[in-house]
Amino acid sequence: MFKAVRISILLFILLFVGLSTVLTQSRSTDWNNSLWIKVYPINADGSPEATKYIQGLKTSDFESIETFLKRETQRYSKNLSQPVRVELGSEIEEQPPELGGEPNVMSVILWSLKMRWWAGNATDDQDRIDPDVQIFVRYHKPEIAVVLENSVGLQKGMVGIVNGYASRRHRGTNNFIIAHEFLHTLGATDKYSEIDGHPIVPDGLGEPDRQPLYPQRYAEIMGGRVALARDDSVIPQSLMYAVVGALTASEINLSE
Repeated sequence: MFKAVRISILLFILLFVGLSTVLTQSRSTDWNNSLWIKVYPINADGSPEATKYIQGLKTSDFESIETFLKRETQRYSKNLSQPVRVELGSEIEEQPPELGGEPNVMSVILWSLKMRWWAGNATDDQDRIDPDVQIFVRYHKPEIAVVLENSVGLQKGMVGIVNGYASRRHRGTNNFIIAHEFLHTLGATDKYSEIDGHPIVPDGLGEPDRQPLYPQRYAEIMGGRVALARDDSVIPQSLMYAVVGALTASEINLSE
């Protein structure tokens, strides 16, 4: 009898969490109200350069994300005056959970649960009201020789982890990656090759109908790069050179 009651309670909790997740995800892409994105800086490598950069951050440093999403939602006839509102949170002192070197399905699921738990606990002291989307930006000392870890955005939990450089020169690129991971939390999928990182044709191109096709002038936000040739592409230095493509728009309910 006790076992049956315990199982029933667990099933009810899972049902409640699942329903809550579905409702949250549905509301996040109805484009009827502004979404509140909160950015939390983290010193990823403990460097004084990252500390100084984080101390100088302002909410206005992320305005290009708001501008980009307003421009692109209006291009798809969604006339919300402010589709997203970006706020800067206080620095987070602890690092997020690591996925590990050779992830499998089970390890990814467990990491996702740990990530969502960590995100809630790490921000408790500063968030009496939870934002719609939490983006944790891990700032690294800006050295050319350093290869940053992949960033990630989780639709379940609406949490993103971004790895960026602690430099004003990289602010545009950092914001591009933040916008990319934010759209992951809304359900957008990657549109670049896992093998070489170049945008997939045609959905990963900013201008799939351009003639001649290359070089492209814009990056599709989920394609991640401006394609200069089929085997050559670069991350844009600003969201001014990014667009939301047709497939991405469909995935996040911008287009019918």
